[in-house]
Amino acid sequence: MRYETVVDSIGQTPTIRLRLGQQAGAKVYAKMEMQNLFGMKDRVAKRIIEEAKKNGFLKEGAPIIESSSGTMACGLALVGTYLGHEVHIVTDPRIDDITLAKLHTLGCHIHIVDKIGTNGWQSARLERLHELLYEMPEAFWPQQYDNPNNPNAYDLLAAEAIADLGHIDVLVGSIGSGGSLCGSAKALRTYNPAIKIVAVDCAGSVIFGQPDYPQRLQGGLGNSLIAGNVDYTLIDEVHWLNDEEAFAATHQLAKTEKIFAGNSSGSVYAVAKWISSQLTEHKNILAIFPDRGDRYVDTIYNPKYLLNKGLKKLTLSSEPQYVSYDTVVHSWSYANMVGVGKYV
Repeated sequence: MRYETVVDSIGQTPTIRLRLGQQAGAKVYAKMEMQNLFGMKDRVAKRIIEEAKKNGFLKEGAPIIESSSGTMACGLALVGTYLGHEVHIVTDPRIDDITLAKLHTLGCHIHIVDKIGTNGWQSARLERLHELLYEMPEAFWPQQYDNPNNPNAYDLLAAEAIADLGHIDVLVGSIGSGGSLCGSAKALRTYNPAIKIVAVDCAGSVIFGQPDYPQRLQGGLGNSLIAGNVDYTLIDEVHWLNDEEAFAATHQLAKTEKIFAGNSSGSVYAVAKWISSQLTEHKNILAIFPDRGDRYVDTIYNPKYLLNKGLKKLTLSSEPQYVSYDTVVHSWSYANMVGVGKYV
């Protein structure tokens, strides 16, 4: 497929059927968002920047400033610098060396905070971001957590998936800023109002009422704050996995399906595989795989790192435990979102 610019190439990612195993019922298809140039957030960066330029919020040559430690940073670096803008990324010490190398090479200005904030690393990053906005009053802040063009960017993902599959009964996706899951869910509901939406979070993330645990090891999903783009009314069910379980699932994904991915994709894989076993073969499950494994070579895929973190043997239960929504969880658990207080 031919494109005139690198920005034009964003999207049109493959949809691959997973083979799963003997317990599989429904068919599971992975939407391989990791096969964008830098990952899933390339879609968001493209949509936000193009809309901001069109509407005058981003002036020609003005800088772009955002808080990110992963694929959003790379997406902004790709689109922003290609279109002639300085890109400033505010991040924290958890950022991996591969992402840092990508950002440096693409010409980004990187600002690493050195102290955790009152609400985790996210709040520390936002404090530094506001300082930079004061220093650069012409700068544009994409605000990926609250900008509606984050979820709106996934209209095309939904259209691509429907074109590939025709009908989707269940959507399974990880959640952090809320953009990919909620945006895809909203768009897919226009094709099938009865579609079931399943969110995948990590233990120690506050998005679904759990206590914050900033020391959690997973990256790419979960949060220490609740983003404005999280639309609880779209979500039917939430699953939480702890670090060991997420890493075990990520290793299983690589070994069984030959997909070298990050822990967001691994967790989504575990949940989609289990849901498949609960449904008939006539159902289609779409699982969004956002992240490649390259940025995790020194962590998830490094035996010394795992040993140092006390993860000597990565294990994952064959099924999650059902809990009421307000239960504090420490291992793979799931809860029904229907009828949950303010989230209805």
